[in-house]
Amino acid sequence: MTGEAVGQTIRRLRKAKRWSQEDLAREVCRAAGVHAGTLTRQEIYRYETGRRTPRTWLPFIAAALGVPVDALEQAAGLPTSTDTGGSSLTPPYDGPGTDDDLEALELARRVESSDVGAETLDRLEAAFDSLAVAYQTAAPSALLREVRRHSDYVTRLLDQRKTLAEHRRLLVIGGWLSLLAATLHVDLKEGSAAASRLRTAALLAQHAEHREIHAWVHETRAWGALIAGDFARAVTLSQSARDIAPRGSSAEIQSQAQEGRAHARLGAKQEAYAAIGRVQRLASTTVMRAQREHHYQYDIDKVTSYEATTLAWIGDPAAEAPAREVIGNLSRGADPTVWPRRAVTAHLDLALTLLSLGRLDEATDAAQKAIASRRLPPANFWRALEIVRVVEARKLPEALELREAYEDLHPGVDT
Repeated sequence: MTGEAVGQTIRRLRKAKRWSQEDLAREVCRAAGVHAGTLTRQEIYRYETGRRTPRTWLPFIAAALGVPVDALEQAAGLPTSTDTGGSSLTPPYDGPGTDDDLEALELARRVESSDVGAETLDRLEAAFDSLAVAYQTAAPSALLREVRRHSDYVTRLLDQRKTLAEHRRLLVIGGWLSLLAATLHVDLKEGSAAASRLRTAALLAQHAEHREIHAWVHETRAWGALIAGDFARAVTLSQSARDIAPRGSSAEIQSQAQEGRAHARLGAKQEAYAAIGRVQRLASTTVMRAQREHHYQYDIDKVTSYEATTLAWIGDPAAEAPAREVIGNLSRGADPTVWPRRAVTAHLDLALTLLSLGRLDEATDAAQKAIASRRLPPANFWRALEIVRVVEARKLPEALELREAYEDLHPGVDT
């Protein structure tokens, strides 16, 4: 019999259990008592297609599949354990230089050696940090192309030989990139793509045992629920993110901030104020682990920005001060097309607050600047439309100009 025959047998038994090749690889590692990832999905594929015969792994494959090892040995054309008198999980020793010895040595070598390397991983981590910082200023579609390019490269590296430590670092990098891609899809209102990327990020976080990425997955889903108008679900998802996040992490602070915004949209003022207080306390002790403006690093500007939005949404005039602080810190010159995204949304917060105070000229000016920036992603168009409708309801003379600017930003909008 050939390697192809044993491969067909393994594939048939795997399919009967409704396992993927990755599932089988994981279960074989468990049966062998080695770290997950020592045997890869790619190796299972080679065995099932007959490109290689799994001599050393055969007893553990049999154990994982719940069949006698003799059945697989016969399919592989190998002496069975019964014929040799050996244990069903301990192949007989045939002396130095056998195929079994060489495959065992190759297995050990692969655990110790790598085609990836620390420098490659260092550069990938630095590249992700740069992409996360660019989130505030780059066009979402352009940034998404770069994130995809790096994600594809990580996928190729996962097929390369590497140490277990390098494998985990790749999983973490892939998780962060998938998370950032999902966030960009949310911003572009590409819900199906965002959900798929979030599932991938969650899976990679699970395999890497990375709680912070897992928490950010829930927080990103909360943001998606918030812009979809499902405010109660946004609260629940934010709370889930908070429970998962490592204590003191940026994910914990962000989930608190997101929960506060969702409460504000629900009109739950007491809960919204409480969330603002928790965010301020947590942020005062957070340790900066990344550059300011990194999307996954909470800093003082983010605290002020989320405070402005939350207060504006509950109709508190106190929102004016933090909104103006964000604008003062981040509005880099008079040209709104080069402002970071938080400076643009702070103008919307300011406009909403000034409308409630009856300062109509200032409010429409702030709204005009936000819309003219063209830095609002599709997911935030509704925030601009909210202000346009308030201005129209009050029959202000600026209403027509503001509506035209908005429709130029988002043609075909429903009124």
